[in-house]
Amino acid sequence: MSVPRQRTVAGPAAYEGVGLHTGIASTLTVRPAEPDSGLRFLRADLPGSPTIPVNPESAGNRDGQLRRTVLRSGETVVHTVEHVLATLAGLGIDNALIEVTGPEAPEPVDGSARPIVEAILSVGTVEQDAPRRYLRIEQPTIFRKGPIQLAGVPEEELRLSFTIEYDNPIVGTQHASYAITPEVFATEIAPARTFVMHHDVEALQKAGMIKGGTLRNAVVVKDREVLSEEPLRFPDEFVRHKILDLLGDLSLLGRPLLGHILAIRSGHDTNVEFVRKLAAAQGRPYGYEDLLDRVHFDIHAIERIMPHRYPMLLVDRILLLEERKRVVGLKNVTLNEPFFSGHFPGHPIMPAVLIIEAMAQVGGVLLLNTVDDPEMKLVYFMGIDNAKFRRPVQPGDQLVFDLELIRLKSSICKMKGRGFCRGQLVAEADLLSKIVDR
Repeated sequence: MSVPRQRTVAGPAAYEGVGLHTGIASTLTVRPAEPDSGLRFLRADLPGSPTIPVNPESAGNRDGQLRRTVLRSGETVVHTVEHVLATLAGLGIDNALIEVTGPEAPEPVDGSARPIVEAILSVGTVEQDAPRRYLRIEQPTIFRKGPIQLAGVPEEELRLSFTIEYDNPIVGTQHASYAITPEVFATEIAPARTFVMHHDVEALQKAGMIKGGTLRNAVVVKDREVLSEEPLRFPDEFVRHKILDLLGDLSLLGRPLLGHILAIRSGHDTNVEFVRKLAAAQGRPYGYEDLLDRVHFDIHAIERIMPHRYPMLLVDRILLLEERKRVVGLKNVTLNEPFFSGHFPGHPIMPAVLIIEAMAQVGGVLLLNTVDDPEMKLVYFMGIDNAKFRRPVQPGDQLVFDLELIRLKSSICKMKGRGFCRGQLVAEADLLSKIVDR
């Protein structure tokens, strides 16, 4: 049996629209990306064109930003990403750079994902020379919050089952279940439109939301009446759209999912909470374990680039390097590390400052790869901001650092770094560095 391969778009696929909540017009372009690079958003309207990876750590609604899914990296934000993410997942696209020219992904003209599907199918998709790296649900995972329930159970396909319950005679209780394939998504899920109950509209407007909402890009349900420029597309269009949203939110796992997800009355916030719990339960939230067998630079190549030597060389392998974009590196932490003898006797913990140093060294490999004759250069620290440490690092741990190049101007750069152990975030920081002559 052939192994499924990763896919990306065959060329740039673009569509225009207005942000449903911000009301800001923008263009979204899905561009091809290399194998194993995953999905990333790029804010083309901001200086330096910063990017945000699609993973559980980047997801988070704050300050009452409900009814949409938000991605953040430092000060960079993209709102309402669920429809484009659902489309990429539904069409089986693993790797893509999603360029947007505003703070919010534009809402397609009819409020469904069908225009996004049409834009992508107009350029086509291509198979890549790398196997698909699934996240399989290996043990049941259950999430409950009041009347809201989500569960994930093992399955050899991706199946989504959803039940909604509204105190409205038009919507009422609806249930639907689909095995997600590109054909099913394009014909049964993508056409389902965004909807809102009429009694919620005023409150949403007072909260500064739905500034771009119209009866053309959303269905409004009022008592026994549907307010829209066209009739319902399906008798159960409401629950189908909830499946669309759920599929988009599940994309935050960072990899295609195999399993059966059952949801009752869930929305974006609880979907995201469930994604985090599901990722942690499988022990593989960010997919880095699939990189562990790869060697982009081994220790000998690292020594040719970096000036550090024992006991201050704190990176053992570079797993992935995207020039001028991103680097993933590894540090094996053993009891033989010299700092453990004094930090602390009988309770060895890696000093936080050395975690940051190791992170910076991984970033230094990325930075020195932007210059000619890297062996003639050094990287100096200039600043550390927003450093946070989530849990201790101990002997036997394997630290995986993921750094993104935020800005590179002349010889000065800014990087956002995160460190993980066994799939858990242990440290993060924004690093400012400068390239100097040795």
